[in-house]
Amino acid sequence: MSVITPPTWSAAQVPPFPVRRFTVDEYHRMVEAGVLTEDDPVELLEGWIVAKMPHHPNHDATIDQTHEVLRGQLPEGWRIRIQSAITTDDSEPEPDLAVVFGPASRYAVSHPGPQDMALVIEVADSSLGYDRDVKTRLYARARIATYWIINLVDMQVEVYSDPSGPTANPGYRQHQTHRAGEFVPLVIAGRTVGSIAVRDFLV
Repeated sequence: MSVITPPTWSAAQVPPFPVRRFTVDEYHRMVEAGVLTEDDPVELLEGWIVAKMPHHPNHDATIDQTHEVLRGQLPEGWRIRIQSAITTDDSEPEPDLAVVFGPASRYAVSHPGPQDMALVIEVADSSLGYDRDVKTRLYARARIATYWIINLVDMQVEVYSDPSGPTANPGYRQHQTHRAGEFVPLVIAGRTVGSIAVRDFLV
């Protein structure tokens, strides 16, 4: 089994040695059989088993900060999952945060799918190019309504919305960048429920 390292991988670049893509069902069977365990730092992206990026302290602190900011603004019934798996047709990524419809027991048997989610968030430092490329394509293909990148390189929040779905070149049709001094609208299930200052996400 080949594990592709994120910074050097894209859908258009396949390593020059034997590899194969896995379905979500095959990935689940590897977990159930103990081939992959919770201690293996990997996720399934577009059929590839990919090594997850290491985290810097500021990255993890920003995740905690974002969780604190968001949880008080969510409508009743919605909750936040942190670095937990979600399932799409060809992938099982673990976004830094995902706003999903509760309760927690709803996901005791299977991970949330796109129909359960209002928002996924990645906190990006060294992974910025990867989150803009691979993750944007993956989430848009799955029709996840809104995708945020909290960009620690440029100290801004990038908001992607109106996903294309599974087209030949999936992406989001709308993209807005919110910088210091600006506010990010929080949209849940098509309704704007709040507005959060960019500075409130940053530590």
